Amino acid sequence: MPTIRPKPELLAPAGDMERLAAAVEYGADAVYLAGKSFGMRAAPQNFDEEGIRQAVKLCHSRGVRVYVTCNTLPRNEELPALIPFLRCCQEAGVDAFIISDLGVLALAREHAPLVQRHISTQTGIVNYAAAKACYDLGASRVVLAREVPLSEIKGIRENIPPELELEAFAHGSMCVSFSGRCLLSNYMTGRDANRGACAQPCRWEYTLIEKERPQQAFTLIQEEKGAYVFNSNDMRMIEHIPAMVDAGVHSLKLEGRAKSAYYVACVTAAYRRAIDFFHEHPEKPLPPEILEETEKISHRAYSPGFYFGGQPGQTTDRSQYTRKYEVAAVCLGREGEYLRLAQRNRFFRGDTADILQPGKASITAPLGEIFNEDWEPIESAPHAEMTVYWKTDVEAAPGAYLRIQKT
Repeated sequence: MPTIRPKPELLAPAGDMERLAAAVEYGADAVYLAGKSFGMRAAPQNFDEEGIRQAVKLCHSRGVRVYVTCNTLPRNEELPALIPFLRCCQEAGVDAFIISDLGVLALAREHAPLVQRHISTQTGIVNYAAAKACYDLGASRVVLAREVPLSEIKGIRENIPPELELEAFAHGSMCVSFSGRCLLSNYMTGRDANRGACAQPCRWEYTLIEKERPQQAFTLIQEEKGAYVFNSNDMRMIEHIPAMVDAGVHSLKLEGRAKSAYYVACVTAAYRRAIDFFHEHPEKPLPPEILEETEKISHRAYSPGFYFGGQPGQTTDRSQYTRKYEVAAVCLGREGEYLRLAQRNRFFRGDTADILQPGKASITAPLGEIFNEDWEPIESAPHAEMTVYWKTDVEAAPGAYLRIQKT
């Protein structure tokens, strides 16, 4: 008999309400988000207190859990504002905090005791003794450092209380510093990576300048776009979900709170289908069409990170992102014979649309007759956010994304 593995939790990012809705609609079991302060991503819009209440209401109505990041390293002057924020989250019904600072952990336990406490990857948990210590301090879950291979995760799982859950990153950007504890951004730009404002200088292009010739820049590797000193690959573990579950991982985390709603939808949908597939077919490899979905977002070269030991998969020969597809439109619903679309990027009559929608495999269909909001036939949709009507019998749910492959 094939081994029946438990389904891991699929934990998706939510940088604002649009991205949260995408995560919920496309199959997340839980989402993680931040308030206006105390979260490690300052770039997204994030959520004010009323936004957190609305997020919890929406998610809980769909059976989705909500985790709030409190994983910065707050200074003394920030602590007075933290306590009412923790209380607000508890009143809103937040399911867990994600915490990296011991002081925040203690304050959360005191002022929001009904909210579970998860230990952030920023804490750098790499062994079972550290995980057990977090459990003794009141944590119900630890988010493991990205540097821990699967063989060591299994050892951690075997030496901690069974009720202590393990969460691990499965997809997204990697950081060149240990578990994200980077000082480069603060040093070079004044933007503190440990307080949510990382400028990602590890992904910039660098040249070498000799002291006596400051006007002459040399590339470290002779290549027209410069030399790349750090420049980590993106992680992708979708093919290896069974190995993560077998190692004892309870929750698969998708990175990307600063990414687009489309990115969240596409990656969440791919991992949802993969988790369900492996649960139903534990001995079979992942179908290529599910893997291919991870190629339809903007990404860097993929690697499995540190999970299988050896080199983490840094890329030093190119800095560009791969962008094979772009979103042409979002489906707003059906009106009789027509799908009503909101344009996102220019597209033309005759283009082939690759349609991503919740709970289904993507389908392709040619964009035949299209009309503007005055019902005039058009050959292209050139204007941002313009309404387009597409005459078709193709079924597409509200919130479906129409993608065009780039040439």
